[in-house]
Amino acid sequence: MEDSLKEEYRSKKEKIEERLREFKNLWVLRDHRKLFKEFVFCLLTPQSRARICWEAAERMEKSGSLWKGKAQDIARDLKGVRFKNQKARYILEAREKYFKNGRFLLVDFIEKLNPGEARDFLVKKVRGMGLKEASHFLRNIGFTQELAILDRHILKNLAKLGVIEGIPSTLTKGKYLEIEGRMKDFSRKVEIPLSHLDLLFWSRESGEIFK
Repeated sequence: MEDSLKEEYRSKKEKIEERLREFKNLWVLRDHRKLFKEFVFCLLTPQSRARICWEAAERMEKSGSLWKGKAQDIARDLKGVRFKNQKARYILEAREKYFKNGRFLLVDFIEKLNPGEARDFLVKKVRGMGLKEASHFLRNIGFTQELAILDRHILKNLAKLGVIEGIPSTLTKGKYLEIEGRMKDFSRKVEIPLSHLDLLFWSRESGEIFK
């Protein structure tokens, strides 16, 4: 099973590296509007498909609700996103607190922290953002490739490969960190970087190397 995984990785490695370079460029270029859009995308993802969430973020940007909309304006753009009214409130609250004069202030805070500290900071400060969403955001903006994004696609593949015994019904912080540690150990064993492994697993389930 590990051999077939490595073979699949070799066939997808170039596209995975291309996607990760795109993420890294976001951090290097530091376009605060693009960073906030990625942040909103990650806030939308719990229990919703990534492609639908990205399309919603695109609609918000196009309509202007991302920058100036009230909660009901934002919710109108969240077609297909589960719990859209609640998530609209999270987005509005985060924008009012952390997007000022064209700057996404959370970026100024996290750049002084290591990846684990940055993740904990986001979970503490942002309503609606858990460990998975914070890890996802930090990876997608090119801040780090050291954190695991433990969504259902990743957990399913880890269980298939025997890295974990099964998919847990709930993910406490302790359980999340335990599984993240196991995934890192497996990453070293199969010689596939953690961030590459994440996108490889995700592409197996979704059929594309996306976000």
